[in-house]
Amino acid sequence: MTSDATEASLNVPHPRPRLLIVDDQPLNIRLLNQVFQADCEVFVATSGEDALKFCEDQLPDMILLDVVMPGLDGYEVCRRLKRDPRTREIPVVFVTSQSDTAEEEDGLAAGAVDFIAKSASANVMRARINTLMTLKRQNDLLRSMARIDVLTGLANRRHFDEKLDAEWHRCGRSGTPLALILIDLDHFKLFNDHYGHQAGDACLQQVAACLKAEFTRSHDLVARYGGEEFVCVLPETPLAGAEAKAHSIEGAVRGLRIAHDKTQVPGGIVTISLGVAAGVPAIGGDSASLILSADRSLYLAKGAGRGQVKTLHAYGVRPVSPPAALGADQP
Repeated sequence: MTSDATEASLNVPHPRPRLLIVDDQPLNIRLLNQVFQADCEVFVATSGEDALKFCEDQLPDMILLDVVMPGLDGYEVCRRLKRDPRTREIPVVFVTSQSDTAEEEDGLAAGAVDFIAKSASANVMRARINTLMTLKRQNDLLRSMARIDVLTGLANRRHFDEKLDAEWHRCGRSGTPLALILIDLDHFKLFNDHYGHQAGDACLQQVAACLKAEFTRSHDLVARYGGEEFVCVLPETPLAGAEAKAHSIEGAVRGLRIAHDKTQVPGGIVTISLGVAAGVPAIGGDSASLILSADRSLYLAKGAGRGQVKTLHAYGVRPVSPPAALGADQP
């Protein structure tokens, strides 16, 4: 699960920032590496295509980008980064051997935050990049705070929407499956009415912490979907894997043994119903189809008595499952 929310203040020690240098000239790469290797974890790409591929796999904190390169030039690389929701927030600094005003205008229009001349001294380069890194860290913290549900500490609905959209497009491009798990606390209104809203809040916090502990992959996301509902986004996960994770979550919440005298699920404890859907996103499709399929699965779980998991292959993905795949208990 994402760790953005764990950074509670600017006083928390930060790991070394990840700096991606993109240049096709070995000499330039070597010189820039010498300037920044003491302060940053430096990565290198020797073409625009390699830079975009690197950013698909792991996100740098900042990119130093050459303007003139064979294949994709720096402007086009920057424009593509800014079009992708996953990479648009990465600051891009053009490193150029020229000081042409029109070139700077083109770079800023493409989305760059600054220009640095290759002839600049090492001290000037470090000072400017350190200033930009500090601003990025502060902006990341503010964005993180805006994406966190205050009660549970999980990602909020806004963060979930952004994550799902980004992973839908990324998995669609790579041809890998994307899974979604919708979770609903069973008979939670009855819990609130019987125990009170403070106890209800405490219950939500316990369940949220349990869900968070179930996810260890950094690219998974657990969010509060609304009220007593939660949602999990699992990139690169087929239906069988997501179903197994859902069963693990269901058992973990049962293991909390939170008393619920008014539940209609046998056992007298808090339980959850889970709906799972997965598939490879269709290029040009809409992630709403994945949510709809997970919601239908959740409906089946509730209709079957709650406290259990139901799964469906998602519509709007490759391959598209026929309607008969819903089975005899189709809602």
